[in-house]
Amino acid sequence: MTIEALPVDESFAVPADDEALSRAAKGLRERGYHAHIVDTAADARALVRDLLPRDKAIFTANSETLRRTGLVADIDDGTEFVSVRAQLADIDPKDVRTQVTMGATPDVVVGSVHAVTEDGVLVAASASGSQLGPYAAGAEKVIWVVGAQKVVPDLDTAFRRVRTYSYPREHERWRVQGFESFIGKLLVLEREYDLTRATVVLVREEIGF
Repeated sequence: MTIEALPVDESFAVPADDEALSRAAKGLRERGYHAHIVDTAADARALVRDLLPRDKAIFTANSETLRRTGLVADIDDGTEFVSVRAQLADIDPKDVRTQVTMGATPDVVVGSVHAVTEDGVLVAASASGSQLGPYAAGAEKVIWVVGAQKVVPDLDTAFRRVRTYSYPREHERWRVQGFESFIGKLLVLEREYDLTRATVVLVREEIGF
């Protein structure tokens, strides 16, 4: 069976300007998130490495953004951090519930979202939903790295970005491997009640989907 490519709205690949980034950071802070603006993916990598504990279990969500920063390799391939994914390698592949539980309740989850509105609402899409539980509540701490092209004016535009850019790009990534992707679940994050829990690192360049 041939898996067809999907049309992509490339207007959503354009990074937001500094004014929009500043509005997004202000909106995030007003909603209970710590927000940082950095220039490059390398800067984001350095900041997140500084923020991460060395003695807590860290789960890296499936994220092209995270992979491109080098943080996936930093966390999962070395010995500096306590990697949940490294621990999962020792679990019986048939023990799915243990794998799900470990991924759903890490001390820290690091990942990304697919859109941030200028008033500070975050939107994340997923096929399986594996990262959405720890994003919403399962993890004690959460850090999102977000490229400037994901900053949008409002929630309607955020949903449109997910469906016409993020999903087709993710679908293409899987299509070349002979698989399909789909939107299984959407998470909208309006506000964080614990003011110490969540951090958003906005990057002034395009990175991720």
